Amino acid sequence: MGFLIRWIAAFLLLALTFNPTRYDYYDWARASWSDATPMVVLVGLLLLVAYALFLTALFRGIGRLGALLILAVIAALIWVLVDYGIVSLNNPGALTWAVLLALSIVLAIGMYWGILWRRMSGQFEVDDEDAA
Repeated sequence: MGFLIRWIAAFLLLALTFNPTRYDYYDWARASWSDATPMVVLVGLLLLVAYALFLTALFRGIGRLGALLILAVIAALIWVLVDYGIVSLNNPGALTWAVLLALSIVLAIGMYWGILWRRMSGQFEVDDEDAA
């Protein structure tokens, strides 16, 4: 359940920033810049904070090489989907959604990696309050 929540949060962050529909930050910011500049800047900064949180967890958890390896595996999976005709390169909307899905999986793995690693390795944290 923890991974699912992190994946949904990562997917929402990416999809709210940019997606093939008209309903995203990118299109809204372009259309509203002259009318609502302070709000565009505020929402942009909030998105930036969320990206900083996800990327910090990603790079601390699995590092750049780990992120690249996971992204390569997911890119190969997208390639297979294109090769078998499940996703078409002629449909940029579907390809954009596939890329958003792939990136959200990478971000979610980065957020969840510390928890997963402790479970796999049997590590746990102990607070030693008596030592102080």
